[in-house]
Amino acid sequence: MEDNIFDIQFESNGKTYRGWVNPSDKMSEAGAPVSFHVVLNDVSFGYVSFHDDQWVVNEERPADLVKAVGEQIEKYFQ
Repeated sequence: MEDNIFDIQFESNGKTYRGWVNPSDKMSEAGAPVSFHVVLNDVSFGYVSFHDDQWVVNEERPADLVKAVGEQIEKYFQ
């Protein structure tokens, strides 16, 4: 559903990132989306999910950037 898409913007390692997040329709037992399709600076970042107490992505991405994206998702849902 397009209504669920939200924008994100943050800085990491001195670079500004802008993009959007599309939560999946599939929900966890806790009632949160199980994954999020993320696009940063007009490039697909991948599908981000929270697994074993950390944010992970299905593409090879820098760990600090994955963590920063996860923090933006957490902020949105607080």
